[in-house]
This record gives sequence, C-alpha cells and structure tokens, in this order.
Amino acid sequence: MRRAELPTPCYIVDIAKLRSNLELLQQVERASGCHILLAQKAFSCFAVYPMIAEYISGTTASGLYEAKLGYEQFGKETHVFSPAYTVDEMTTLCKICDHISFNSFRQLEAHRAIWENANVSVGIRVNPECSTQGDHAIYDPCASGSRLGVPLKHFRPDLLSGVEGLHFHTLCEQNADALITTFAAFEKKFGQYLPRMKWLNLGGGHHITREDYDVDGLVQLIRRIRAQYGVAVYLEPGEAIALSAGYLDTTVMDIVENDISVLILDASAACHMPDVLEMPYRPPLQNAGKWGEKPYAYRLSSRTCLAGDVIGDYSFDHPVQIGDRLTFEDMAIYSMVKNNTFNGMPLPAIVLQHENGNCEIVKEFDYEDFKDRLS
Repeated sequence: MRRAELPTPCYIVDIAKLRSNLELLQQVERASGCHILLAQKAFSCFAVYPMIAEYISGTTASGLYEAKLGYEQFGKETHVFSPAYTVDEMTTLCKICDHISFNSFRQLEAHRAIWENANVSVGIRVNPECSTQGDHAIYDPCASGSRLGVPLKHFRPDLLSGVEGLHFHTLCEQNADALITTFAAFEKKFGQYLPRMKWLNLGGGHHITREDYDVDGLVQLIRRIRAQYGVAVYLEPGEAIALSAGYLDTTVMDIVENDISVLILDASAACHMPDVLEMPYRPPLQNAGKWGEKPYAYRLSSRTCLAGDVIGDYSFDHPVQIGDRLTFEDMAIYSMVKNNTFNGMPLPAIVLQHENGNCEIVKEFDYEDFKDRLS
C-alpha cells in the first residue's frame, strides 16, 4: 500500500528515520558504556519493539501495564518507576522487572518484604533540586512542592540497606549542558552515596537525536561517572527514540469562514495529539509556513465540539481544498500513547512506512474500541 491509499486519520511510523535514531543511540551506548532504555510513556508502538531491541538495552515503564508490555514484547532489560505501587503491583513487578525505583523511603519500606526476597535490583529516586527548565514548568520535577524524588533534607541513609541504585529525572527535551549542570548539583548533594551503589539512572528528557545535541559532552560525562564511581549508568530517553520518526495524516473535511478561514480536519488536537494543547505547541506541518509567511492562511481545527480544539495557524503556497490531505510531522511521540475517544472520535490507524516506501497498516480501530472503554 502506498501513502496516498491510506485511510485518514492515521499515525505513520517512519522506519528509516527510526533506524537512523537508533543507530545514533547505539553509538552512544558503545562509546560511553551506558545502557539506553526506551521510555514507553513517550512511544509504545510495540510492532517495532523487535527492531528497537537490536540497538538498545531495554525498556523503562511508569507503571505495571507498561512494564508488562516491555517485558512481553521487548525481551531485554525491564525497568520501572512510579510514585507509588500497590501490593499486588509490586508482587508482579518483582517477577518481571530487573530494576524497580521507588519515589520515597516510605514506599521503599512499605514493600521491603516483597522486593527484598525477589531477584530484583531496587533504587531510590532523588530530587537534586536543580531546575533547568525554561517554559515547561509543568514538566519540572525540581519545582517547589514537587512530588517526584526525595530531596536531600528528607534523604534517609539509614534505610539504604538493600538499595543498589540512585535515580534522578529532571530534564524535558534538553541538551547535554542541562544534564551536566544537573549532575553537578546531584553530585554535590548525593555523590557521597554513589560508591555504595551498583547503578545510577540519569532519567529521560535527553534529546540525543536532535541535530544540535552535544553527543560528545554526554559521552564524556558518562565515562567520568563510570570511571569515578564504578557504577553502571542508565539513560531513559523516550522522545529521542522516535524523534521526527512519525506523522499524522489527515483530510480536510470542510472550510468554515468567520473572519478567518478555518479548516475542519478528521484529526483532532484534543483526541489525537493532546500535547498540542497541554504543552502547548504548534506541530510542524509539511509544505506549510507560519501565519502570514505564505499567501494563503488558515486555522487548522477539528470536528469535535470543543471550541478550543485548535491545532494551530498555518499558511500555504496554494489555496487548500476540501478533500486535501495534510501531514503533521513528529507525531510518533506522545500521540498514540495519549490519544482518546472524546466525542466518540475514531482513533487513527497505526501504520509502518517501510524503508522502500511501502506502507503497512498494523492496527485499525472501530466502534468496539470506543465502546469497550465504557460500561
């Protein structure tokens, strides 16, 4: 099947771009000696897990279901972090995970009787209290009042018996300089505990596959950590795995005139790309410019009832017609994992675009998928 034959809306995973990202991440693993894990919270398209597993060390999860998916479909290392676990979850996680990170010493102790007798390595997440975020306060785990990670004043060295790792995660779409700054703060506060640890998890938010990323700086930092402290080093990028490796194809269903021209699409920001409203951000659109940059300007919106379900304002070289297909870029990450059926909107099909250009539909959704989420 060729691209123009696909039904819309549909997510398309670009295998060639995905492989390019993975090749770079594999080079980082080999050059630095670190272990890179796929953060499934950003990208959980398990149809390509066998391919990803050829290049990196494993998966990390934000809870039981993601951990099970990584364990069943990826087949390599399985890590998990959650702010809290139930007893039943912990019992299962101890059977399928290699590493379990706890968010507090209270949680660590609450489940000690389970994990201490299991073949699993446990760690504690700490808060370096070093904010490097710019305009993304909602994604800043070091913000005042954060519930994520133990700050130094609440750290309990007396409860470290059996603990083999430390974990911090503070970045969001950032370069190596932010990690270097954060590690310096972490090292000042918690470095004294590293010699008694087996591993250090540097979390996610590393935009390693972005063109301007300082790969050499990252490699040098990891080498220093391993040499100085003798610990295994883990990174958990999600976006970097599938950055710029996906698209959302959509069709123009109608054009509404009200001071400006508004395109009604069969895709939705609220349902199919929620980060557009949550971040917020304006997703890249192929062959389009900013408002006023090209001669024909349109607001792109959806057929949901939400007045604010607006994707963004764009301009084009030629008038847009009903029935035209438009392609949003960088739609592999935080799209499939966060979409929903608000208004009974159909979920987009999931498609693999192979390196020869052929497209394969690997998943389609229908009314039953909407109905089965309800009662």
